[in-house]
Amino acid sequence: MCGIVAAAAHRDVSEILISGLHALEYRGYDSAGIAMQGKEGLDRVRTAGKVGDLEALLKKHPVHGTCGIAHTRWATHGAPVDANAHPHLSNNEVALVHNGIIENHDELRAELVEAGYTFDSETDTEVMVHMVHLLMRQGDDLFGAVRKLVKRLKGSYGITLVCTAEPGVVVGARQGNPLVVGIGFDEHFLASDVHPLLPVTNRFVYLLEGDVVRIDTQGYEIRDRNDEVANRPVKEADLAADAMQRGDYRHFMQKEIFEQPSAVAATLEGRISEDHVLPNIFGVGADDVLKKVRNVHIVACGTSYHAGLVARYQLEQLAGIPCMTEVASEYRYRSPVVPENSLFVAITQSGETADTLAALEHAKQSGYLATLAICNKPESSIVREADFVLMTHAGPEIGVASTKAFTTQLAALQLLVLELAQLSGFDPEQIAAWVRELNTLPAVLEKALELDARIEQLAEHFVEKHHALFLGRGSHYPIAMEGALKLKEISYIHAEAYPAGELKHGPLALVDHDMPVVAVAPNNMLLKKLISNIEEVRARGGEMFVIADAEAGANLGERHGEVIELETGGTLLAPVVLTVPLQLLAYHVAVLRGTDVDQPRNLAKSVTVE
Repeated sequence: MCGIVAAAAHRDVSEILISGLHALEYRGYDSAGIAMQGKEGLDRVRTAGKVGDLEALLKKHPVHGTCGIAHTRWATHGAPVDANAHPHLSNNEVALVHNGIIENHDELRAELVEAGYTFDSETDTEVMVHMVHLLMRQGDDLFGAVRKLVKRLKGSYGITLVCTAEPGVVVGARQGNPLVVGIGFDEHFLASDVHPLLPVTNRFVYLLEGDVVRIDTQGYEIRDRNDEVANRPVKEADLAADAMQRGDYRHFMQKEIFEQPSAVAATLEGRISEDHVLPNIFGVGADDVLKKVRNVHIVACGTSYHAGLVARYQLEQLAGIPCMTEVASEYRYRSPVVPENSLFVAITQSGETADTLAALEHAKQSGYLATLAICNKPESSIVREADFVLMTHAGPEIGVASTKAFTTQLAALQLLVLELAQLSGFDPEQIAAWVRELNTLPAVLEKALELDARIEQLAEHFVEKHHALFLGRGSHYPIAMEGALKLKEISYIHAEAYPAGELKHGPLALVDHDMPVVAVAPNNMLLKKLISNIEEVRARGGEMFVIADAEAGANLGERHGEVIELETGGTLLAPVVLTVPLQLLAYHVAVLRGTDVDQPRNLAKSVTVE
């Protein structure tokens, strides 16, 4: 994801902007640039590469000033080369940086070419800076020109601009991509999020969808989507509460469980509109390749493998595309038969998992149409090696047992499912319904976390146990697998997951009053069959705990054991949402047993050796 930092002050802000870009590097990017209001116009330095490369250029060609904008770019339109790096200029009088995707850029480009403008890049962004320049030539100031511009735009954007005609002024706007105002003393800032601005202020105003803002040293003005003056609340950030500290949480794992709504929101941000998946979210030219996909092969390890198993069900059920999901350590030692037009998908939180990296290298020699990496670390090896990439914006995950990395992977895979369905010509109304459902996921996850106190009480039933059984059906069998994995990882209780229909094929022999059984019960066509399996457990004296969709809970009673109901938000979201109670259960059991929650024995966060 791209990053933005901008400043208007009485002091030189060049170091503030570069420091801010460093703070945004976790988002992922492939070029960086800066533009300052200089004594003789705009001074711009940009390069394909990292912020360190930009700093090296700035040592040779320093730029200084009291007002400027800076950017890190993740390529979507146009390759990651110098000419496509931000900021973009128009006639050396207006500079602009942009996060997001402008869907009607071709239409605007044709209009601007007719007006005499020439284009120096392949980006969708450049149309905006020329359009603002044109509007200013026609009499608007920078603030007014941007307010007119955004009414013409379709897609998502977070933008900031400076110009030579208005020294000390920065204008910004947002739709689908965040932008925050930082409030200082006689200086003001704009950025993609608060992190790059924490060294200079702890007071922020979060812009809402459709807002346009003007800042200078004296203050700021915000107009809403109706061009009315808007008053947004000022909020103070806790300077000590950064991503590498636990804050008020007892463990990192607990903190990361509760960060999932915001992490999933960040993963979806700028990638879906109200009713469709935005173009090229997987990289430059990805849509042209994905249109050809007729099979998908997913490879991963551990928790990421479970995410891939959920995606297999959803790809086949929702997108109608055959999918195979495999453990990377097994895949790398066989010779797969690759159907024509197959997409290879590698999932890894760290991007350095040895088996998954080896599988990717194997795949590149095996005749796949293309390779795609889903990853949380922008600087990782797998990101460099894959043809296309989708970053999961979970942020740093310190706890060894993955939580928010898993749910953001599920969200990212759902984007892939919907994108493939969209590109293969599915009914737009059905796509729109699924996208609307996906837009609600952060809020539904927030609601699921309200079960924390009840799950903590439930955990007491597991403390003295040595074994546990987890059951699920369909796309929720992998969720049962993930629940069992979490419990065994951090509490050291032996836990196994089975498809519920396999109970009579062996596991039922283990069931007694000392073997707690956890079932994942969504409201779907397999519910009645799952209830039959639950009754089989209860008939043999098993202690049953059911994590159920609220509507499914209406079909369950006391005879089915302890039933924990929650709203799941729909078929697409249910696997993600039903994960949360299982994470909380594992966490609270481990706390009660006194194990090392964040660093369980014998395990590492990133498995970089075979």
